[in-house]
Amino acid sequence: MQYQKLPQIDEKVSKICLGTMTWGQQNTESEAHEQMDMALSEGVNFWDTAEMYPSPPDKDKQGDTERFMGTWFNKTKQRDKVVLASKISPMGFLRDGQTRFNAEQISGAIDDNLKRLQTDYIDIYQLHWPERQTNFFSQLGYTEEMAAQPLDDLTPFLETIQALNDEIKKGRIRAYGLSNDTAWGLMRYLWEADKNGLIPPLTVQNPYSLLNRLYEINMAEIAHRENVGLLAYSPLGFGVLSGKYLDGKRPAGARLTMYDRFARYTNEEAISATEQYAKIAADADLDMAQMALAFVNSRSFVTSNIIGATTLDQLKSNIDSANLTLSSDVLKAIEAVHTQHPNPSP
Repeated sequence: MQYQKLPQIDEKVSKICLGTMTWGQQNTESEAHEQMDMALSEGVNFWDTAEMYPSPPDKDKQGDTERFMGTWFNKTKQRDKVVLASKISPMGFLRDGQTRFNAEQISGAIDDNLKRLQTDYIDIYQLHWPERQTNFFSQLGYTEEMAAQPLDDLTPFLETIQALNDEIKKGRIRAYGLSNDTAWGLMRYLWEADKNGLIPPLTVQNPYSLLNRLYEINMAEIAHRENVGLLAYSPLGFGVLSGKYLDGKRPAGARLTMYDRFARYTNEEAISATEQYAKIAADADLDMAQMALAFVNSRSFVTSNIIGATTLDQLKSNIDSANLTLSSDVLKAIEAVHTQHPNPSP
């Protein structure tokens, strides 16, 4: 396993991060415990969750993913071996759909996170998506309607940063990050923190895969210049880049079989690109999923690659992608497909 040091918390995190959002929907508590056992034994010491998980969101199951992690921590007494990330989520059934990133709601959310997780601290606490209306979750363009939203209606950036800094001082979180945010949002947080002598965000969790490389356009430079690493999510595009949905297949129990409304990675352009990536993998005698993950692992602005699995075989194979180095010929072929089908799944 490869590791990268996070400067603010002086911890090394694995290049592969254990994603958990299926736990409680597609995975039982015992299966989640098995995944945590395997991940740690394979050197994956960085785990990510959120208060709204499992996903798809379900009011009756909300928080189950963190609860599963909490029972594992309590059972194994190995919390100290894990760098743990969680989130506050502006989900409609949380806080009556009125989530604000202010001190009161951040503090209350962390109270509940910690209780479910059966721990007294979270290493990286993330804002799951912005309060403001902006182009995330498949929205490529920034619209006039988004621009018309007054910032005065939202929690000031400085207030949010101060609240998170206060939680760091209390020891309940060690660092904080953003998620599903834009270049403007990230730079605004960095500017406000610098201007006021406060701790800035450490990471950004945004989508990044062979089907969505938009992070390269305006965020990658910030990652390098400001030392804010990407935690890449959906690196397999909901499993599409494993090849299991090629030729219209819908395997039993697979995510897109169960939840067909997720069409982000199955539009015509995405299917065409996926078919070509599958050919690259076949010609190079590579497992397609491992090739797709290895590409993400190789990007210099990626701190960690968040993988998810519903079976232990999938999990082991995904973790093993950390040991795969793609050849120059494979990388050249990937770029050729990307040029023909740039970012079909924003």
